[in-house]
Amino acid sequence: MTKADIIAKIAQKTNMDKMSVQIAVEAFFDVVKENMAEGENIYVRGFGSFINKRRAKKVARNISKKVSMEIPEHYVPSFKPSKSFVETVKKSDKVRNGVSA
Repeated sequence: MTKADIIAKIAQKTNMDKMSVQIAVEAFFDVVKENMAEGENIYVRGFGSFINKRRAKKVARNISKKVSMEIPEHYVPSFKPSKSFVETVKKSDKVRNGVSA
């Protein structure tokens, strides 16, 4: 499902025009990105959490050049679904082995 599909489905369910839905969806994504870039986690009850995960400093090797390099500590965005989200997906008979039927 693409962002356009999501917008179309929300517009259909809410009887709103697609442009208004697109503006709202884009604003949601912008708020999530901006706040996570500032180090804030976002918690949406019943859906899940957008969190920054810390990756520790480590030494890696470039085996083709036979050199080691230090990768500094950094953060990566992550999504953790809520328990109800996970249960809904588990109960679904449409999803099997990561491939939708």
